[in-house]
Amino acid sequence: MVSVVLIGAMLGAVLGGTIADRAGRRFTLVLGGAIFIAGSILAPLSPNVGTLVVARTLLGLAIGFTSVTAPVYVSELAPPQNRGTLIALYQFALTIGIALADLVGYGLAGQQAWRLMFGAGAIPAVFFLLLVLTVPESPRWLVAQNREREAESLLRTYTDEQGTALLLKDIRTSLLVPMERRWKALLSPLARRSLLIACGFTVLQQVTGINTVIYYGPQIFSLAGITSDQSAIFATFLVAVVNVLATVIALLLVDRVGRKPLLYSGVAGMLISLLLLSFAFHNQAALGSSLGVIATACLMAFITCFAFSMGPIGWILVAEVFPLRLRGRGVAAATLASGSSNFIVSLTFLSLIKAAGNSATFLIYAAFCVITLWFVCYIIPETKGRELESISSRQPVDGSSPQSIAIVSRSSG
Repeated sequence: MVSVVLIGAMLGAVLGGTIADRAGRRFTLVLGGAIFIAGSILAPLSPNVGTLVVARTLLGLAIGFTSVTAPVYVSELAPPQNRGTLIALYQFALTIGIALADLVGYGLAGQQAWRLMFGAGAIPAVFFLLLVLTVPESPRWLVAQNREREAESLLRTYTDEQGTALLLKDIRTSLLVPMERRWKALLSPLARRSLLIACGFTVLQQVTGINTVIYYGPQIFSLAGITSDQSAIFATFLVAVVNVLATVIALLLVDRVGRKPLLYSGVAGMLISLLLLSFAFHNQAALGSSLGVIATACLMAFITCFAFSMGPIGWILVAEVFPLRLRGRGVAAATLASGSSNFIVSLTFLSLIKAAGNSATFLIYAAFCVITLWFVCYIIPETKGRELESISSRQPVDGSSPQSIAIVSRSSG
């Protein structure tokens, strides 16, 4: 029931990337909003488990559409000096949604009103659709569709004549090579590095255990001795509030100090939190009733470190590292990788707890944090303040050019 959403999200990622490239970023978001509404209405009306599974698959499909399109849309609309902050707002909005959902769940837990919990999702879905209908199309996509006057008019709404001319020049240069429609182009020598960065990092986002906290927070707190349903959900809500507040750190610093410094500090903090949580569960008998307090503190520290580092920066990198002609396909591939790993983690968490035990499970997630630190050090580039078209190659993706992509040749920071 939990993981079926991710199957829909993976399908939505594949379809969404194609639709975003052909019909536009805005149209894809509108379509996603409509599917959100349909799934949110069907879920509370479900007469049986099968129908509820279908409803949650629809919600996953909408998540796939928006996860592929929203970061790309923001990255293409944003001025370079504010791009990281604006993409981080995408993650900030997600954290607010999670906190509100937990609050609604807490309020309805006493009544076991699961239908109302699902039905409440229709309200933000309607607002989302109405708001998307008011936003403009991506200027880069407009130029790619030979609608340059519209793109120029849009750029002038947030930059001067000189800035508009420079941005249009960069966009035109990036479009000297036609938009790529082939999925296999992602495996070409010039795109392979970008694919490794995007897919590798989104997989590491999941296997470090973040969504076990988001999806199974109440169960984790129950393992720590917090047995009341409402108390466990309330503790999960507190973790979600910390998630919101910590994301503000990324909003303030991502375009000032850069991506990599935040990643180093955040992943190191996640590692320490998971090690302490594993140690606490290993000594559960000795800690007694204090285990619940320690587990809450560790999870709050973990979510704080994730929220100002891997959470927002993951989608910033995904939106930045691909050239325009491959961006839709590239972000779709990264979303598919994220959804696949998320599906595996969410599907196996409870089984892993049963087979390996509480302590060993969180120790496994800590080991993936160590791998993530290595990945950040040797694979992730620093993209702060750089034009999108300068981050990745402008050369053909069929491998005919001997030039390597800019990410390889530039310093990683």
